[in-house]
Amino acid sequence: MPSKLPRIVALFWVMKIAATTLGETASDHLAHTLELGYATTALILVVAFGAILTWQLLSEKHRPFLFWSVILSTSILGTALSDFMDRTLKLGYAGGSAILVVLLAAIFLYWRNSAGTLSVTDIRTRRDESLYWAAILISNTLGTALGDYLADDSGLGFAGGALVIGSLLALTLGFHFFSRASKVTLFWIAFVLTRPFGATLGDVLTKKPAEGGLNLGTLPASGVLLAVLIVAILYSDYRDKKAAA
Repeated sequence: MPSKLPRIVALFWVMKIAATTLGETASDHLAHTLELGYATTALILVVAFGAILTWQLLSEKHRPFLFWSVILSTSILGTALSDFMDRTLKLGYAGGSAILVVLLAAIFLYWRNSAGTLSVTDIRTRRDESLYWAAILISNTLGTALGDYLADDSGLGFAGGALVIGSLLALTLGFHFFSRASKVTLFWIAFVLTRPFGATLGDVLTKKPAEGGLNLGTLPASGVLLAVLIVAILYSDYRDKKAAA
């Protein structure tokens, strides 16, 4: 099976952060602004995620909008699942994060033992692609819980949490360019960290000034982030087609 995943370049991470931030604001819009609640929001998103993921798995080639639709759906669903676990089930941010770390480690262990690698550039079977998407869903859910923990329980606030995660991302980038650390390991570290960065950034955009936010509202913030994501996808697709011509 040919690779159905995009090239991992700088623009990929820009789109990933936009998608994860949009996941935070869109999920909050459904659960809070529309007052659907965490359980109802999670149920709706599970159905939507299942439909989009099935389309992706059955596709025979890389389709940029389809790929990023799955990424976005895992981000929105991950936010709803994290909020459901941490708040509705009252597991707390630390408890929810611990469970998700174990689940993610189990997926990585099974994937590594069955495929021999966790490299996203070597995915050539639907089994490995399914494990890839399972890891992404769990990592996005974990990232939400970690972001909420930093913003709320740690006392850092939304801006402080974003600063801490941003610093860790910068450190990861430094290891990528200036060390011999495993690129596969660094990819997954960055993938997990971009989720809490997006979660805290989304809260900075939407929460009230008294809570450390800019109070832009969930719908306007989601609209701006969606526009940024669409433009980035169109540009990335145009650049790739031009390079292949």
